[in-house]
Amino acid sequence: MLRKIVLLACLVLALGLGQAQAQQGKVISVASDCMWPPMEFLDDNKKPTGFSVDLLAEMGKALGVTFNIQNIAWDGIFAGVAAGKYDVVSSSVTITEDRKKVYIFSEPIYEVTQSVVMPKGKSISSLADLKGKKVGGQIGTTGIFVIDKAKVGAQIKEYEDVGLAMEDLRNDRIDAVICDSNVASYYANKKAGFENLFHVAYSTTEVEKLAFCLNKKDGELVKLLNEGLAKVKASGKYNELVKKWMGD
Repeated sequence: MLRKIVLLACLVLALGLGQAQAQQGKVISVASDCMWPPMEFLDDNKKPTGFSVDLLAEMGKALGVTFNIQNIAWDGIFAGVAAGKYDVVSSSVTITEDRKKVYIFSEPIYEVTQSVVMPKGKSISSLADLKGKKVGGQIGTTGIFVIDKAKVGAQIKEYEDVGLAMEDLRNDRIDAVICDSNVASYYANKKAGFENLFHVAYSTTEVEKLAFCLNKKDGELVKLLNEGLAKVKASGKYNELVKKWMGD
């Protein structure tokens, strides 16, 4: 009986090692709209950088795989993963019930609320105070959905890039920008050329969970992502990246 137990244990171990070795060298294609600092954006050399980029790099090391990140426009990013053009969307995607009907998600990689950025000296106490004001945001993002749903009477202006909205705010073309809280803090406190101009005037209380988004048929891949994420968190690297990019 002992011999059988030892043989069974060896077989299970061998199968586990075989699965791990099968992943070695695997290249996973990732679509990312690199216009959402500090999560994902392009550096001076037009290479993807940011929190999610570093996170995937650490996950790749832990799993022995390579994540090939491509800069893909937001308006086509979900259709691309649905069609199998790439394996994963890594673009600060909020987990929603509607999206869960069509896609599968990894475990959350970060949590945010929605924040309103305004020039220093101007403030609001609620979204209702944006009535009659020009409010910018990136097209198709949660901030636009939130301000539209609130029906506060704001004049909503949508941009292809949140950075363009921030530039218009800097040039007094609009009154405020709504976006994820970490993006708002980045522009208000860290972004070169914007520092000391803005502040976070208001933040909502509803917490949103951001995650990697995949085609529903890719159940095994989402397990791999969750394994990599767990390993990076256990190693302490995750907290290091949060401190590096978010200042938390």
